[in-house]
Amino acid sequence: MDIAWFRDLVICITGLVITVVVVLFGVLSYLLYIRVRAILSSLQAASANVNEISSAVKDDIVKPVAQLVALIRGISQGIDMFSRFFRKQEGDKDD
Repeated sequence: MDIAWFRDLVICITGLVITVVVVLFGVLSYLLYIRVRAILSSLQAASANVNEISSAVKDDIVKPVAQLVALIRGISQGIDMFSRFFRKQEGDKDD
C-alpha cells in the first residue's frame, strides 16, 4: 500500500461524507420549510383577522369619535371667536 492508495481512500471517504451531509441538509431544510410554511399561513390568517377587526373598529368607533371631536372643537373655536369679538368692543368703549 503506497501513498496513492491512502489518498484515493481519503478522497472516497470525503466524497461519501459530503454526500451524506448534503442529503441530510436537504432533508432538514425541507422539514423546516414545511413547518415554516404552516406557521406563515397561520400568521397570514391571523393578520387578515386583525386587519378586518381594525377596519371595523375604524369604521364603527374612530370615525364617529373624530366627527364628535371636530364638532366640539369647532364650537369651542366659535365661542372663543365671539368672546374675543365682544372683548374688543368693550375695550374700544373704554378708550
